[in-house]
Parts: sequence; C-alpha cells; structure tokens
Amino acid sequence: MEIRDRIHELRRVKAARLRPHPNNWRVHPKSQQEALRGLLAEIGYADALLARELPDGTLQLIDGHLRAETTPEMEVPVLIVDLDDREAAKLLSLHDPLAGLAETDHDFLAALLQDVETDHDAVQGLLDTMLAAPELPLDDSPPEGLPPEVEIPETFQVVVDCRDPRQQQELYERLSGEGYKCRLLTL
Repeated sequence: MEIRDRIHELRRVKAARLRPHPNNWRVHPKSQQEALRGLLAEIGYADALLARELPDGTLQLIDGHLRAETTPEMEVPVLIVDLDDREAAKLLSLHDPLAGLAETDHDFLAALLQDVETDHDAVQGLLDTMLAAPELPLDDSPPEGLPPEVEIPETFQVVVDCRDPRQQQELYERLSGEGYKCRLLTL
C-alpha cells in the first residue's frame, strides 16, 4: 500500500482568518468549551489545526473549529493539506470518529492521571469523567440495566444537490408525486 503525505506546510495564521468548513457536523457543549479553555490556559497550543487552501487563497478548516473559535485573535499553528472537496469531506467526517474507536486501558489511564494536576474546574471535571466512565464490554452487549439495542431498519437514500430552493421544491414535488417518501434538507 502506498501512503501519500498530504501535508503541504505548517503555517501560523490568525485564527479569525480561518474559514469554518460549511459541513462541520461537530457540536461543542459548554463543558467541552470550558475544558478546552482551561487546557489552553494551563498548557497552550500543543497541536496544530488542520485546513486546506481554497482557490481564492483562504484557508478552510477541517479540524480545530473550537480551538479557532476560542482564540480568534491568536496566531495558531495550522497544517495545510492538499485535499480536494471530496477528500476534505471524507476526512471531516471520519477524523474524530476514527480517534474515538480507540479503547481505554483504565489501569494505564489511572496511573497516568495520578501525575496530572490542574487548577481548572472544567479540566478536573473532564479528568474525573474519564476515570469514572467505563466502556462497553468488547462483546458489545449492553451492561445490565440498560435497555436492549434498538434495531434500525436498512434504508436506501439518494441525496441530490440542487441549484436553489426553487429547484429543490420542484424535485421534491415530482418525486413525492411518483410515490417516493421525501424530505427537504438545507445544509
């Protein structure tokens, strides 16, 4: 297997100049925002944001939206990647979930966290949650007391990009008239 290096360069850019990806699907709850502020206050930037350069020269974020929003006036480290629209969408959709597939060795985590100190309440809350949150067993069976998993029926869908709301409505009406179950979405 040949693996390409898609990182073009590392640049320091004022965070406010980074354009959020229009399809960023991640939502950041207040607890995460506060924990990030605390970590940035205690450690600072220790990881680069990820962006791609658009034809007009602007940088579109793929990863790091919350960090950019949290420090808009700061020059932040940004890895510039040479991805097209489809590749950027793929990475945007899979970057965080792929990291989330890692399992936790609770003994190693507990040993590591014995040496971690913080003065920030939100960071301490995150550390406490990490220690207290057992994962599901590897056989994917739910722990006792939880309801059984709900079966979701298989469905087949088509997503169509329309020029404008008028074309969207016309296509919706035509397909609905042909008996298809349709929904209108604007992303």
